Amino acid sequence: MLLAVDIGNTNIVFGIFDGTTLLTHFRIETRKARTEDEYAALLQSMFALHGLPFTAGPQRDACSDETKSNDDHARQGQLVAVSAQAKEKGISAGILATVVPPVLHAFQRLFRRYFHIEPVVVGPGSRTGMPILYENPREVGADRIINAVAAYEQHRCGCLVVDFGTATTFDVVTPKGEYLGGAIAPGIGISADALFHAAAKLPRVELARPRSVIGKNTVTSMQSGLVYGYVGLVDGIVERMRAEVDFPLKVIATGGLAPMIAKDSRTIEECDEMLTLTGLRLIYEREQRRSSRV
Repeated sequence: MLLAVDIGNTNIVFGIFDGTTLLTHFRIETRKARTEDEYAALLQSMFALHGLPFTAGPQRDACSDETKSNDDHARQGQLVAVSAQAKEKGISAGILATVVPPVLHAFQRLFRRYFHIEPVVVGPGSRTGMPILYENPREVGADRIINAVAAYEQHRCGCLVVDFGTATTFDVVTPKGEYLGGAIAPGIGISADALFHAAAKLPRVELARPRSVIGKNTVTSMQSGLVYGYVGLVDGIVERMRAEVDFPLKVIATGGLAPMIAKDSRTIEECDEMLTLTGLRLIYEREQRRSSRV
């Protein structure tokens, strides 16, 4: 089985694939100071919770045909019943992507010590199969390229991926499958924290969609500004990007807060919370195919 790890500034998201089937996924908080043993202890508990062994398995190609494709589950984030066969396999392959370099080394050591494998690391110079048209391709975050790869593979058309993470990112892919560029805005959580820290009388509020745009108290007024403000931000940037390109753009949202914003957005066409994990699997499969040809 393949363990895919997306290390973000706020959370680390894990996906366990058996072939192309996403068996399960879970997330933990990102902490730069944790050691590989601390992360392993957390992972062992999460594996047990999901009925999977925290063990090394025989190394094999994760894109083999042993398991039938179930991309619908991966796209929608649904859990797949874990078969007895899957429970016995263990982790035989790994892939990592991170925007937090200090955490990368802990996870590389975790894979080596507990699974006895060297994980694929997605970063500058990785062979993702997608041309990058940025002025300096090494400046593009790994998560942005991974999302672009997954979106294009699934839709095979011009795409615009909006990722609601610590930052809110917008990434454009051409109909030829090229990463064109994008935009970066502060994430909703960052904006909420900024209000709490910078304004003495404003409380910390839950990021939730209020019933009305016109708030009747401080909390709902802040929630309205955050949620509907980001709906306007997303729609405004998407519309401006569409006006700058000469091809149609399918807009896909991902990230934990994507469904909440998508409810009121007039431009978001699809939500795929598992887009980054799917992209990690696709890049791992491409790396394996290239290695087999060498």
